Amino acid sequence: MELNASFWTLIKSKMKSRNDNNKLLDTWLDPIEYISTGGSFERPKLILGVPNALHQYFVIENLQDKIYTEISDTYQRPFEVEFNVTGAKVNTHIETMATSEEIPTNQGSEVLQAQLSRAQAIQTTQPRSSDSLNVDLTFSTFVVGKNSEFAHAACFNVARNPGADDYNPLYIYGPVGMGKTHLLHAAGNHIREQFQHLRITYLSAERFMNECISAIRRHEMDKFRQKYRENSDILLVDDVQFIARGEAVQEEFFHTVNSFIDSRKQVILASDRMPKDIHGLEDRSRTRLERGLIADITMPDLETRIAILRYKAEKFNMRLPEDVVHHIARISKRSIRELEGNLKKVKMFSELQGLPIDGELVKRILSHHETQSTISVEEIMKLTADHFKVRVLDLKSSTRAKPIVVPRQIAMYLIKKFLDKSLVDIGKAFGGKDHTTVMNALDRVKSLQATDQDISKDIEDLETRIHNITGV
Repeated sequence: MELNASFWTLIKSKMKSRNDNNKLLDTWLDPIEYISTGGSFERPKLILGVPNALHQYFVIENLQDKIYTEISDTYQRPFEVEFNVTGAKVNTHIETMATSEEIPTNQGSEVLQAQLSRAQAIQTTQPRSSDSLNVDLTFSTFVVGKNSEFAHAACFNVARNPGADDYNPLYIYGPVGMGKTHLLHAAGNHIREQFQHLRITYLSAERFMNECISAIRRHEMDKFRQKYRENSDILLVDDVQFIARGEAVQEEFFHTVNSFIDSRKQVILASDRMPKDIHGLEDRSRTRLERGLIADITMPDLETRIAILRYKAEKFNMRLPEDVVHHIARISKRSIRELEGNLKKVKMFSELQGLPIDGELVKRILSHHETQSTISVEEIMKLTADHFKVRVLDLKSSTRAKPIVVPRQIAMYLIKKFLDKSLVDIGKAFGGKDHTTVMNALDRVKSLQATDQDISKDIEDLETRIHNITGV
């Protein structure tokens, strides 16, 4: 089953069938349309369109968790959902609701009216320019930890002096949900505030690709190039890994980035992997992306997750006991997005049931996290590959080169230690290696730990990162 238009139609149908005669649900759910599917193969992203900021705010506050639950029951694989404002014609009934007393009593009129008023305020204050920046994502709202201090500092320096050679392009990489998009918006918002004459373009690589393909088909490439090369001074591109999907798109993207850099215009890019790990990326594009400054952002440790959670709770006007803060931070090990999502679930459940937030309630709401695997085989491979500056594909390959063999053996060792997988299963994960190869790798790593201080330190660092992710 794929996350496509038919899938979204099915989800809407199921949600309606579970909420018979709920006009409020129909009013807000019907206008949500399928746009595209993004993300990665391991964690695809369903990108949905809503008419305006008012609709986006209401859906996120009231329907997002219901949508996630329905998709989880049907898809049963890791996924993400993103709600983008499309600018489609507004449902007149929604407009009426935002300015009248027409509030369904089962939702709590005062709460819903306040949400609608807030959403309407957001709609009128959202920037109308083409930069599409989220005004709430700033440097002041980004909680800095050891995992992100370099990426944050790099973005801040770029925002203070856009176009400087040492930071152009700035390339931020890290797993999904770590705050890369936040830093892109923060840099854009700071530049817009300090350099009001500069024209800012923020978009996803997928949007760039779609527009490029459309321009090629319509023979409008001159118009496309003018839009991105001549009518913009700052280029912010998210999810750059998708650029590798087409040769023509890569060609255009390569020349667009070159045009910006040659004109001393700032380029900031974000991706879930380093340029050398983007499969299918041309060498010249890879070289161009690596020529500037590369900054990574990883999963924050427990202390930073606690700090982020406290900040988010204050933002949501929630008072959380310390044991609740520590519990949510401990089990939210995948991403900052998961951390915030768990907090929102607790908030919604508490408000709907009229119950105070305490440790027992939170453990019941988030009980499914206790049974989930703390870290996966692929995640340990990725951590190891990133640490040794190699590709996951190299770890799975048959090459016997020492710069690859040692990281491969260490990854096998870590998988055995933290996941206790069988030798056969570990061998399969590494491209079908024989179980005796895995056994030799484990013995080799134990020997290296005793004789090689550098390798011992590498393993210690990786184990610390895994402990930070698992919280144990």
